[in-house]
Amino acid sequence: MKLRVQNGRLIDPSQNLDAILDLFVEDQKIVAIGEAPADFEEAEVVDASGKWVLPGLVDLAVALREPGQTQKGSIATEGRAAVAGGVTTLICPPDTKPIVDTPAVAALIQDKADEAGMANVFPIGALTQGLEGEQLSNMVALTEAGCVAVSNGRHEMKSAKVLSRALEYAATHDLLVVFHPEDKSLSDGGCAHEGLYSTMHGLAGIPDTAETVALMRDLLLVEKTGVRAHFARLSCAKSIEMIADAKAAGLDVSADVALHNILLSDDVLNQFDGRFHVLPPLRGEGDRLTLIEGIKQGVISAICSDHQPHEKMAKIAPFAATEPGMANVEILLPLAMTLLDEGDLDFSTLLTCLTSGPAACFGLEAGSLAIGSFADFILFDSTSRWHWTYENRKTKGHNSPYFEDEFIGQVTATYISGQRIYQLS
Repeated sequence: MKLRVQNGRLIDPSQNLDAILDLFVEDQKIVAIGEAPADFEEAEVVDASGKWVLPGLVDLAVALREPGQTQKGSIATEGRAAVAGGVTTLICPPDTKPIVDTPAVAALIQDKADEAGMANVFPIGALTQGLEGEQLSNMVALTEAGCVAVSNGRHEMKSAKVLSRALEYAATHDLLVVFHPEDKSLSDGGCAHEGLYSTMHGLAGIPDTAETVALMRDLLLVEKTGVRAHFARLSCAKSIEMIADAKAAGLDVSADVALHNILLSDDVLNQFDGRFHVLPPLRGEGDRLTLIEGIKQGVISAICSDHQPHEKMAKIAPFAATEPGMANVEILLPLAMTLLDEGDLDFSTLLTCLTSGPAACFGLEAGSLAIGSFADFILFDSTSRWHWTYENRKTKGHNSPYFEDEFIGQVTATYISGQRIYQLS
């Protein structure tokens, strides 16, 4: 199939591209930009006048909830939400039911994703069997089954010795390990950032040391074993300093942040609304600003939605009793663009952290409009004003604090391998 996308403003920081040009697609890939290649005839034409043509977004953290928790979401519903938000490639965590600790579960997720026909889905395999932190999983078999990395998620390892052994094994096979640094002995029972607002409202606090103590241990073991490491959902100012030092020392590490951790700080606890209950928690304003500075300096390479859909009852309880997580993949780009309004980030940096940056962290061929790359791209109306409502949502999740908010900018179409997967109705 041949496709010509004409008159759109092509923007791709990874290619130093920002111009009104035509884009040409053939056999699922981008074959030319600007001038049509020789013998390029009988193409379907897409008029992108007045629209931005952007690389498809790459989201490193989308919980699809299938198998095992379909009351919260499914591969079909959350995949639909993802493409409506402009996400063409997503990575899902290993904490499904059953756990992604066998090739069969990894294959099931990918088969269902293919059947749904939405975003490209890549699972993360479990570092240990059952995520119990004791017996190593068959990591090589998991990667051969399509897993792009291994991780124990937010589940605790039984000991540093077991973790060290797992990292040595992963390093031997050049596998990427994803860390969620958290010392459970410091965080257990907590539900909010340990600070003024948690104290005011009588909420059990999670100190920043719950993250930084674990992060220091993990970095030392990464240095010892030489494993490739990605640190997910960092939330503290001190963590940024530690990752920067690790990079300067030559460690093969990368890091991401959840969008809500750079949009919000713990003062929202004044609303006592369970929709703001997330892990790691929303930190102080100083932490938020330092995370943004870490993005500007290139310490943080990716911004993710950390999409965790929940049923309505999961959030109808006192704050501490609610289940943590937000469901925002569907509004990832317009929500992220609110950072531009405050002057916190420029668009080029923001788009990089949503496309080529996360793709590079996991070695994925995605997030770019480069000639020869798969034609995963989106059309974006940067001037559209619209309200995201509970009724028009695509996700099955009920847990976003942004329902009924007005946004400026909307994804109008999403293409994967040159095929239109989503069209705004």
